[in-house]
Amino acid sequence: MTQRNPEFTEDQLQRYSRHILLPEVGATGQKKLLDAKVFVVGAGGLGSPVGYYLAAAGIGTIGIIDNDRVEISNLQRQIAHSTKTLGVLKVESAKATFEALNPDVKVVGIAERLSRDTIRDIIRDYDIVVDCSDNFPTRYLVNDACVMVKKPLVSGAILKFEGQLTTILPGEGHCYRCLFEEMPPPEHAPSCRDLGVIGAIPGVIGSLQAVEVIKLVLGKGEVLKNALLIYDALKATFRRVTVPRNKKCAVCGEDPAITELQDYEAGYCRT
Repeated sequence: MTQRNPEFTEDQLQRYSRHILLPEVGATGQKKLLDAKVFVVGAGGLGSPVGYYLAAAGIGTIGIIDNDRVEISNLQRQIAHSTKTLGVLKVESAKATFEALNPDVKVVGIAERLSRDTIRDIIRDYDIVVDCSDNFPTRYLVNDACVMVKKPLVSGAILKFEGQLTTILPGEGHCYRCLFEEMPPPEHAPSCRDLGVIGAIPGVIGSLQAVEVIKLVLGKGEVLKNALLIYDALKATFRRVTVPRNKKCAVCGEDPAITELQDYEAGYCRT
């Protein structure tokens, strides 16, 4: 007869049984997941599946920031919300969804937009940051802040029938600016609102982001360090592109030109 692990309740042993069966996870790994703190930027298309699967996995604390309210056009892809939560702040809707899924999880909702004045203080309390934002100013802000405070970052993006993701480990590999040195001008930065997106695409990319987070917490497997994974739904293909660290990168390079967070909002609108 198997002796019950005193660190887990009977409900937890059943809830996480498929994790505990895995040699790469086991009871020790599940305890790591329950002790982990993950911060999610955005409670929309990507933030929904990321938060859902992190909550299901038993990530103990999930912080999530978003200042939008649920709109009916969101429901085609943002599975954290429902018709019943139309008009509700997305962080409140997501908090109710994730905590209903798993009462072990504490969701900290922040109903505001990230700024250069607050981001470093916020992410310092978390182990890993997940960028699920929908605009370039936020992506660059999150990247720069994570590099400066040395927080692992899992970044994802979606548009039309495609998605991409990468994992950034400051000091060990590339950052977002090694991929895209400068932010595109607003007229060359289309959004899902402009061009559309198939609703299942954020489910694919968000699920992969959640897996990257779980591997980071467990310290198992190979994450997308120095790599960009590109998914093309129409061709049913995944393509992995090597991304070396740029020694001359303005943020993570050997002699960084950017040492303080910038205000990237000028000229951009909400997407």
